[in-house]
Amino acid sequence: MFKFLKEKLSAFKKKLDRKVEEEVRQVEAKEEVVEPAKAVAEETKAEVVETVKTDVTKAEEVKAEKEEKPKKKIGFVSKIKTLIVDREVLIDEKKVEEILEDLEIILLESDVAFEVVEEISSELKERLVGRKKKIGEKLSDIVINELKLIIQEILDANRFDFDEFIQTKLKEKRPLNIIFVGVNGTGKTTTIAKIAKRLMDYGYSVVLAAGDTFRAGAIEQLEEHGQRLGVKVIKHKPGADPAAVIYDAIKHAESKGIDVVLADTAGRMHTKKNLIDQLSKIKRVTKPDLTIFVDESIAGNDAVERARMFNEAVGIDGSILTKIDADPKGGTAISISYVTGKPILFLGTGQGYDDLVKFDSKWLIERIFGDI
Repeated sequence: MFKFLKEKLSAFKKKLDRKVEEEVRQVEAKEEVVEPAKAVAEETKAEVVETVKTDVTKAEEVKAEKEEKPKKKIGFVSKIKTLIVDREVLIDEKKVEEILEDLEIILLESDVAFEVVEEISSELKERLVGRKKKIGEKLSDIVINELKLIIQEILDANRFDFDEFIQTKLKEKRPLNIIFVGVNGTGKTTTIAKIAKRLMDYGYSVVLAAGDTFRAGAIEQLEEHGQRLGVKVIKHKPGADPAAVIYDAIKHAESKGIDVVLADTAGRMHTKKNLIDQLSKIKRVTKPDLTIFVDESIAGNDAVERARMFNEAVGIDGSILTKIDADPKGGTAISISYVTGKPILFLGTGQGYDDLVKFDSKWLIERIFGDI
């Protein structure tokens, strides 16, 4: 998980450490130039003292000269040290811009959306320019730690507790209607089954609505999940009006006292206008309590752009990212919440019904930065 991003950030950190070490070596090289000159001066002074040691006055003059000149040389070395230390302690804008140039490339290569990279870069610059390092503190550690904090703040900006929402909302109405949107083949139907299993584990009753009437295979797939979980599936014939299917599922839930309706929908992007019109009708007719976007984490910027499209066209309340365990980059998870302004609710970590992790920014950050 996130192997590509981890390796890139680790290499970035090492490169920054090497750069700082090189600056220190350059300072040391300047000091080495001063020290031989100092040694020669000392030897010459010793010879003078030896030849005129009978002359007290001369010896005192040589002694005074001996004490005076090293002070001047030490003062020169001290100035060089102070200059470098000041540069190292006070992080200037030029140094930060050099750091950001490398970091932005890493983030873009890791499928972090451009606008999110800009936000991270701007925030990082604001936090680093003019900042002073503590004694013994590495610049690379400062950069990585601030990067972690910024990404976590982005992830936490739209926090939402799914379990708390269900518990609270059921006190007001029953059944709750939750529809799932997203393109075909991204794990949407399996995710619905995972959510059904989770709700059942918490003691809620569930009915599934086969609202993807565009594909007969989607209806069959949802039925198979329903059989495995022991959950009823409301369906119509392929090609039927999906809004009618979901409406019937809601009516069934009302008559049976069922807590939650989980509704599948079609995701045929090649007929985008028809899809959007259909989803708009579903929302208008069934008035969902939550509209959840589902896509693959491994899809990168494609998933982010699809989330943006669904959010702008029909409105979403949150996202679920599947196949997070197979994602080497992590850019989707970092970007999707920022771009849509809506929270990530869950992460799919496998094919099993229990392979669904409630989103936690700390959990995600640990898996990105844990080995760096």
